[in-house]
Amino acid sequence: MSKTLSNFIFIAFICLVFINCANRGTPGGGPKDETPPSIEKSTPENFSTNFKGNEIRIVFDEYIKIKDIKKQLIISPPMTWQPDITPLGNASKEIKIRINDTLPPNTTYAFNFGNSITDNNEGNPFPYYRYVFSTGDYIDSLTVKGQIVDALKRQPETFVTVGLYEVDSTFNDSIVYKQTPKYITNTLDSLTTFSIENIKAGKYMLMALKDGNGDNKFQQKTDQIAFHKNFIEVPNDSLYTLKLFSEAPDFKAVRPRLVSGEKIAFGYEGDFKDMKIKITSETPEDFAHRITKDEKADTLYYWYKPRLKEVDSLLFKVSHPTFEKDYTVRISEQKRDSLIIKAQPSGTIDYEAPFKIFANIPFADFNASKISVIDKDSLNVEFKTEYDSITNAYNFNFKKTEDNTYNIQVLPEAFTDFFDNKNDSLNYSVKTKKESDFGSVRFTLVNVKYPIIFQLTNANGEVKYQQYATKPEPLDFLTLDSGKYFIRVVFDANGNGKYDSGNYLKKIQPERVSHFEMDNEIRSDWSFVQTLNFNEE
Repeated sequence: MSKTLSNFIFIAFICLVFINCANRGTPGGGPKDETPPSIEKSTPENFSTNFKGNEIRIVFDEYIKIKDIKKQLIISPPMTWQPDITPLGNASKEIKIRINDTLPPNTTYAFNFGNSITDNNEGNPFPYYRYVFSTGDYIDSLTVKGQIVDALKRQPETFVTVGLYEVDSTFNDSIVYKQTPKYITNTLDSLTTFSIENIKAGKYMLMALKDGNGDNKFQQKTDQIAFHKNFIEVPNDSLYTLKLFSEAPDFKAVRPRLVSGEKIAFGYEGDFKDMKIKITSETPEDFAHRITKDEKADTLYYWYKPRLKEVDSLLFKVSHPTFEKDYTVRISEQKRDSLIIKAQPSGTIDYEAPFKIFANIPFADFNASKISVIDKDSLNVEFKTEYDSITNAYNFNFKKTEDNTYNIQVLPEAFTDFFDNKNDSLNYSVKTKKESDFGSVRFTLVNVKYPIIFQLTNANGEVKYQQYATKPEPLDFLTLDSGKYFIRVVFDANGNGKYDSGNYLKKIQPERVSHFEMDNEIRSDWSFVQTLNFNEE
């Protein structure tokens, strides 16, 4: 064999060896680690009694991380001073809890970690870990269970706090505003059920909060609340249902202020309908005023004339059945608002909907002869008007036919506002759809307690169509846009034509609401019948 051939064979052999070694050494990936971490030991042991120290150590078999601890960790009963928990954000094989509170005797504490503990590499959770200890000789072991529903929506909020207040000699109804519950849990981010554990026997008030600021106390403006209608006795085997609702806020006026020439803004909280604004300053004989509501904000505007040049302030009394207060408003010379006229809707108009014209300054006069409604065949269409002074809007009602166009022509000086401003020429155009563009459905209702508010909503709960019913008869929705709808039925117990929420202090539960799924989505030029069976409550 020649030397050249021998060298070639040697080199080829070496290459094969390296290739084989490389193949054997290449990682194959392997199965993903889906095993959650486990606890090797706890000091003191979980479920210890006669707890005296101020530090707890929980050791795991691998490196772990703690995430979202402020939302996930629930301590029951709540502590006045939150404990220090480490590590936060860093990997470690142990959790240290340093207690900063003075713990009362004979009390069972539970640390509910939710889904905050995960392994460091794959993020596998160690779900719903609870560390429990007692400062007394035994662990309280009773439980209260139930579910959370929303009084109005199809699904309740997540991270709902559920608590028990002990009913003893110090208990009163205002306790939810001032103190945290004796025992507490949280539905976290995926559950609608709750379980309050390690409770001692006794009488309790059961309540729930969608807590806006996380202080476990009820704030009417920001929180939803639910409460059981009666006190409960523990132990028992009952499963409780709590309806979460937002209270209608109590009325409160906000200090008024001058916002432009002869225009004063009176802000408020709650329902403005019984709000009265009365000027108590002396005014000239030709003094006049009007009150309108802001299109979006919780504000009433007080418009007045003439301009009061010799006055630097005006006195007002704002009153409501639950409120009365005097205010002083500083007055200065400012430019008046310019008249802006708007109209709704634009584009397409429903067969039964009015055409609305409204303005930012109160209307003082209206000349109907300077307005015409003309269809696509150039025919005049008769109309009637209704004026709402608080929204400062004229509703134009006229008969509409399918696949038609309506031009609304407004000549100059048809509208005169409070300050004698007049409009220029205005032109609007709206059109109707063909009847074949709509879908329709007839609902037959069985075992219903009337009156009811029957609503079709979108997925977000926004009402798209609504009917009010007082007696047994089919409900026909004949001009529905295509799409998916959900059925919501409000049982109008007081017959006032609207949904009434609950009130904690008055011990009023929200009005009953039922939800149904539509059998079909609405499609153009198609109709169906759906029967709804209601259960008595």
